[in-house]
Amino acid sequence: MYDTIYIETQVAGHPISERIISHYSKANLVYCDRFGEIFNRRSQDFRFQKRHPSLILAHKHSGHVLEAPDGYGVGGVKNYYFSVMLNCLYDCRYCFLQGMYRSANHVVFVNYEDFAAGMKARLQDHRDDEEVWFFSGYDCDSLAMEPILGFGEYFVNLAESEPNLWLELRTKSTQIRSLMARDPVDNVVVAFSFTPKNISANLEHRVPAVKKRIAAMVQLQRRGWKVGIRLDPLIYETDYTVQYRNLLAEIFTELDSGKLHSASIGVFRLPKTFYRNLEKLYPDDSFVAQPFHDRDGQFSYPDSIEQEMKNWCYEEMARYMESEKIFWCSTEVKQQ
Repeated sequence: MYDTIYIETQVAGHPISERIISHYSKANLVYCDRFGEIFNRRSQDFRFQKRHPSLILAHKHSGHVLEAPDGYGVGGVKNYYFSVMLNCLYDCRYCFLQGMYRSANHVVFVNYEDFAAGMKARLQDHRDDEEVWFFSGYDCDSLAMEPILGFGEYFVNLAESEPNLWLELRTKSTQIRSLMARDPVDNVVVAFSFTPKNISANLEHRVPAVKKRIAAMVQLQRRGWKVGIRLDPLIYETDYTVQYRNLLAEIFTELDSGKLHSASIGVFRLPKTFYRNLEKLYPDDSFVAQPFHDRDGQFSYPDSIEQEMKNWCYEEMARYMESEKIFWCSTEVKQQ
């Protein structure tokens, strides 16, 4: 997949670097001092890079674990997120990563051990709390590159050793072999993001089909893993009620709703500057022609449409599962 791999000299001999490089024996290896030399260059061709990304292996020096935005979570009091990767294998048109960085190249921070240390430090800060939540999948997909990165395997092992550490792996992927090959860990939730079939086909490029994601979710649930549903972001179309009703019926026909850990619902939001970048990148795309409004610097649907969609989806979801397991996701994407 990668023709070129850039490697910070600091991580050249790191075990995760060596693991990744071993998968791409024909790639051209280029060494650099800091990943920003490549990632932050001006005048990069984002659309070309999205189709033909390079891989950058780097060391993250600080900010390994960050407080989750208000409204982000599934019932936990203490919520954090962490990202060992910047940018995503997939190409979802609505994703805030489309307008966040100058580059569409993929950055992997290979010093997983420092992320783990940061998570353990947060656990020490909240010694009296039974559950401290850590969310992966904010700046990338948690499992899309699992066979190469071994990310899920590493952090599931960490969660297994720390019973107060609750881990969510959020994904659109079907790369679940490493999870299926081991016993489930009680404090790990594998959360699958969905949009209806037609919307996914139009906007979620290179993402596994909805049917395949449901099948992966069902396999994990039958294996004993906790799984969750994430309808975030909700995407408006005039017949959204029909499309989302069909989606939920398809999911719950296969899924054991009584064993479902949680569901969350959120709507599309994007900072104004990110949205303007999206318009420049894809001026002819039908998605940017939707009726978005600037609401305090965040582009989203008009309040009436947002509330209608959230309320309708909540009520439809509650037909299948306990309402106390359904959560609103009301976060605003922060500019970095």
